[in-house]
Amino acid sequence: MIAVDMRNHGDSKWDLAHGYEELAADLSAVIAGHGGQADVLGHSMGGKAAMQLALSAPARVRRLVVADIAPVAYGHTQRHLIKAMQALDLEGLGLRSEADRRLALAVPDTGVRAFLLQSLDLKAAPARWKLNLAALDAEMERIIGWPGTAGQFAGPTLFVKGALSDYIRPEHRAAIMAQFPAAEFAEIAGAGHWLHADAPREFEAVVREFLA
Repeated sequence: MIAVDMRNHGDSKWDLAHGYEELAADLSAVIAGHGGQADVLGHSMGGKAAMQLALSAPARVRRLVVADIAPVAYGHTQRHLIKAMQALDLEGLGLRSEADRRLALAVPDTGVRAFLLQSLDLKAAPARWKLNLAALDAEMERIIGWPGTAGQFAGPTLFVKGALSDYIRPEHRAAIMAQFPAAEFAEIAGAGHWLHADAPREFEAVVREFLA
């Protein structure tokens, strides 16, 4: 298994461009260097990148798993989370628990904070975010949008929805089936958009069954 840090995330390169065409090209290059074809799983932004890859370079994708996102443009934004991270006082931070306490003032959801704090490098001096927050903020319209790539991916595809999330709605089914005609659907009870954090064992079981 290969866990890919997308550009502007983790240890991957920082770049001013952060659209799905670029993200899919990055994924294609990774897969090309590891056998040429892979099962691809992505959540939210990563799910859109995975869909873009499947549509633009279908030979790279054997089976596709998309977690709680649809091939559509959304009206929401994650800028409030970016602003919260940018505003976090990193002075003297050495404990994740203290970072969590400080971030809670702007981000009340425990699960969301836990997800965000995975990208906080407390070993650095001073502590730093392993996210290109400025680039992500500047490219937010492309991130919440969808490039409208034509074509289909006819391979096995699974869309996994959090039951408490509204990211995959009934009106999205037509767009999904138009480009992913073999799509299957699963729903995880009690989980929201961050379904892999809300119900990790249940999410793993659904994905494992599909890939098996």
